[in-house]
Amino acid sequence: MDSSNVGGTRGQSPRSSLTTLAGRTFDAIPPPALVLLGIVSVQLGSALAKHLFSTVGSFGTVGLRLFFAAVVLMLLWRPSLRMSRRAWTVVLSYGVILALMNLCFYLSLARIPLGIAVTIEFLGPLGVALAGSRRWLDAFWALLAAGGVVLLMGGRGDLDPVGVLFALAAGAFWGLYILVGAALGRHTTEGNGLALGMAVAALVAVPVGVADSGTALIVPWVLVAGLGVALLSSVVPYSLDLEALRRMPPRVFGILMSLEPAMAALIGLIVLQEALLWSQWIAVLCVVAASIGSTRGTRSDV
Repeated sequence: MDSSNVGGTRGQSPRSSLTTLAGRTFDAIPPPALVLLGIVSVQLGSALAKHLFSTVGSFGTVGLRLFFAAVVLMLLWRPSLRMSRRAWTVVLSYGVILALMNLCFYLSLARIPLGIAVTIEFLGPLGVALAGSRRWLDAFWALLAAGGVVLLMGGRGDLDPVGVLFALAAGAFWGLYILVGAALGRHTTEGNGLALGMAVAALVAVPVGVADSGTALIVPWVLVAGLGVALLSSVVPYSLDLEALRRMPPRVFGILMSLEPAMAALIGLIVLQEALLWSQWIAVLCVVAASIGSTRGTRSDV
């Protein structure tokens, strides 16, 4: 999933009544529910994006998503451009990685079912969680995840290998995204880094989308759908994740996020009618279990 580690407090800048109202609404919702709502939102956004592929393609859909997400976040946070060179380096890296992650994921989504794409992509953050571990139990979680992927690949003979490779690439960028996102939280305040990073991502993706899709991007219903994808896949889940992280330990957040592959498979089944074989459902659950197990093994709750 695409989430950010940028933190901050409300009420420090004139974001007006909209931000205040959103904050009060968030405060009334338990943190675990915020995370689950974010997971549902981002997967619904992916399902909606898949419906756009036949009209504007993967590149055009990514361009629309990141453009509208950048516009909304820039208007919401109105970030200052006065930052240190180090902060700008992190923001630029974050934006480029975010754009490449989304491009690879949507290219995979155009070729393989949503649940399978997200499950393979989830190997990226799982690898980050397991990297450097010296516990024998974490070796078991890694083997369980690997077994899940093998089962996933063997359960469907018509699975597009190019789609799988794009999902693996998206997972690699997701792992980098987590690492750079942590640096973004250290070098920027509130949602300023997220907004600027999203703008950088849009600058990378929009020209590619325009070159690939042309005037199809400005058809009214496509613009409305693109705004919907941006809100569901970026603005809403990022905002929910930020608020949840403010009120719960990262370890617990990680455990809840581990449910994302299963939710993607469920959304794919309900919204896109992408049925998985029983062996593929077991494969998804293996990756979910490995992610939960590796997250529970972390000792830091700060």
